[in-house]
Amino acid sequence: MSTPLLSKLQINGYQVLSVNHGPWKVCTPGDRLATFGTREEAMAFAAALPARRQRPAATGG
Repeated sequence: MSTPLLSKLQINGYQVLSVNHGPWKVCTPGDRLATFGTREEAMAFAAALPARRQRPAATGG
């Protein structure tokens, strides 16, 4: 039995991750934006995107 390996980085508010040496994915908390064969391609894509900002929670009133 083997343990899954997660490689995860964050750049400009986007998560760049790979599971078990598979393809690299660029994600937001709610969406997967793109998939790449190498970490360098994924990091370049994430660096080219506009910086993501955390939205404040909506208050009901």
